[in-house]
Amino acid sequence: AHAEAEIQMSDSPSEAVKKPNTSVAVGINLQKSGRIDAFVSASNTGAVMAGSLLTLGRLPGVNRPAIMALFPTATSKNTVVLDVGANNFCRPTNLYQFAHMGSAFCTQMYDIKAPSIGLLSIGEERMKGNELILGSHDLIEKSNLNFAGNVEGRDILEGSCDVVVTDGFTGNIVLKFAESIEPFLTTKLKRQVSTNMFSRVGAALMYPFLGRLKQAFDYAETGGAALLGVNGVVIICHGSSSARAIKNAISLVIRMVETKVVENIKAELHNEGNYASVRSSNAVSVTAAEKKEETLRSAHG
Repeated sequence: AHAEAEIQMSDSPSEAVKKPNTSVAVGINLQKSGRIDAFVSASNTGAVMAGSLLTLGRLPGVNRPAIMALFPTATSKNTVVLDVGANNFCRPTNLYQFAHMGSAFCTQMYDIKAPSIGLLSIGEERMKGNELILGSHDLIEKSNLNFAGNVEGRDILEGSCDVVVTDGFTGNIVLKFAESIEPFLTTKLKRQVSTNMFSRVGAALMYPFLGRLKQAFDYAETGGAALLGVNGVVIICHGSSSARAIKNAISLVIRMVETKVVENIKAELHNEGNYASVRSSNAVSVTAAEKKEETLRSAHG
């Protein structure tokens, strides 16, 4: 399908969704109509989020979708972290839902029967954290999830749990820091190697290991981040994504379609009234106009 209009990286989500003939609008509408199974885009993140929310809609039981990223660990598995940028301001209910979405993703993608869920905080102790963390801890602890309690930033790369839940503000800081590790290591290595002959010999001997370490922190390895909670399969890639990154994003999205991740997130939120119990204690009347406004506000981050 041809897309005549163009979304600029400087466009706000509200401006972007008003352009009907962009690649984002065309692609998401193709998925809405059932002509494609998934959508991968390296466009403006806010535009992809807003378009997905307004066109595909939220899954039942999801107040706010979350962007999910895969982090490398000291073990052979990845750690699933969400949210990493969709929502700057969250309520405990949101993190509760993120935990269920992350659990469903791990179960389907990696065949983990009871993924362990960690809540990112400033300490492992039960009473450490702000009001968001304390409230989220109460909700997740009472759920049927395999809750490991609070975890710290270091636990992400250690792989101490399968899923780490946080708000989009904190998650985005963690993500951007992780993305800086690979270029930092490359720059430091080049400077060190250039100092003397012994450094060059040592680097040559360690090259295979250093290559694997560099690869582990290269965002192109996973390709993109999944937008979980919308009624469809959407992957958001870096605007500067390489061909390898896009290829790996497509591989990720194929796997998500094959394992029916979206369908199982629906089931996860529906089972045993997981969301119903939360909604009953956090009931809010929201008009259609307010829902649209919240959609665009959450897309801004």
